[in-house]
Amino acid sequence: FKSFFEVICINYNNLIEFYKKEFYAKNCHKCMKNYLEFEKEVKSLEEELDSLKNPFGSEGISEVDTEKIRTTQNQINKKLEETYSNLNSWQKTLVARHEDRPRAKYYINKIFSNFTTLSGDRLFSDDESVIAGFGVIENKSVLVIGQEKGEDLNSRIKSNFGMMKPEGYRKCIRLMKLADKFNIPVITFIDTPGAYPGIGAEQRGQAEAIASSIECCMSLKVPIIAFISGEGGSGGAIALASANKVLMFENAIYSVISPEGCASILWRDPSKSLEAAKAMKLTANELLRMQIVDEVIKEPIGGAHRNKEQIISSTKEVLKKYLQEFKEHSREAIFAQRKEKFLNIGKQKSFKSFSDKNYWIKKDNILDFFSKKLFKYKKILIIALVLILAGFLYLF
Repeated sequence: FKSFFEVICINYNNLIEFYKKEFYAKNCHKCMKNYLEFEKEVKSLEEELDSLKNPFGSEGISEVDTEKIRTTQNQINKKLEETYSNLNSWQKTLVARHEDRPRAKYYINKIFSNFTTLSGDRLFSDDESVIAGFGVIENKSVLVIGQEKGEDLNSRIKSNFGMMKPEGYRKCIRLMKLADKFNIPVITFIDTPGAYPGIGAEQRGQAEAIASSIECCMSLKVPIIAFISGEGGSGGAIALASANKVLMFENAIYSVISPEGCASILWRDPSKSLEAAKAMKLTANELLRMQIVDEVIKEPIGGAHRNKEQIISSTKEVLKKYLQEFKEHSREAIFAQRKEKFLNIGKQKSFKSFSDKNYWIKKDNILDFFSKKLFKYKKILIIALVLILAGFLYLF
C-alpha cells in the first residue's frame, strides 16, 4: 500500500510540474516581443533574462538567481538607452511602425471614460479604420477621433491598416461639426501610412473628402488637439491634424510621403530609404525646430510599446494641460490662433509677390538681338561662308 501511495504522489507531482511548464510556455508565447533589426543585442539579453526568471529548468524546479536577474535587467536598460538615444531617421520610422506600438483604441480606452462610438457618414457606409465618438476626461466631454491600425492580422485587415476611405473623413466631418455646435473640444490620434488609394475610394471622391476635412478643421471654433502617435503619412494625416496644438510622440514620424515612396520617385531605388528619411526631416525633434509641431512627448526608454502605462500617463497629462489652457479662450480666439499658426508655418518674414524695383525685368540689348539672330541662322551662315571661301579659292 505504501509503495502504491508513493507512486501516486510521484505521478501527481510530475503532473503538476508538467502543467506548470505548459502554463509558463503558453504565457511566454503570449508575451513574445517583436524586435527590430538594430535591437539584436537587446533581444539576446531579454531571452537570457526570461530563462533566468523561469523556475522550471531542465532539472525541475530551481531557485531563481535574483542578483543575476537584476544585473541583466540593468544591462538591458543601458543597452536600450544607448540604442534609442542614437537612432537615425530611418530607424525612427521603423519604431513608429512597430507592431506592438499602442494603437488609437488603446489610448481611447485608457484615457477617456464613458466613450460612446458613433458610426457612419450618412452617405455611404462606416469606415472601420477610424474610431470616433464622445468621451469624458476630467468631467469634460470631448470628441475623440483615432486612426486605428489594428492589433493583429484580422483586426488590421478589418481596419484597412489604418488607411481611411472617403466615408471615414466624412464621418469625422459630421462629428466635428456636431462638436462645434455644442462647444465640445476635439481630440485626434494620428497613426496612418496615408489615405486609402484604391479605385473605389477615388471613385467616391477621396481627394475632395480630405480637402473638406482640412477645411472643416480650420473652420471650427472649438479647440482641436492632435496627437501624432505613430506614423503620420501624407494627406491622410493632415486631414485630422489641422489643429490648434499638434503634439508628436518622440519616436513618431510626420511627412508628406513615406521614405520608400520618396526614394522611388527621386532615385528610382526604394533601398535609398535612409537617405530619403534624412532629407525629409520627418522626426519629432526636426519638426519641432521648424515649428510644424508644438511639443514632443517623451517616450519610455525603448519606445512607447515597452511601457504603455507610462506613455498613457504622459499623454493624459499633456492633454489635460492644453484643455485647461484653451478653457480660458473665446471661440473667436481659438479660431484665430489656429489660422495664424498655419499661416506662419515656413514664413520667416513678410514678403511681396514682386519687388518694388524692376531689376527682374530684362532690358532690350542690341547685342543680344544680333546674337540670337546669328544663333538662329547659324547653319545658313556656315553654308554661305563655305561657298564664299570655295569661290574665292577657285577664282584665285
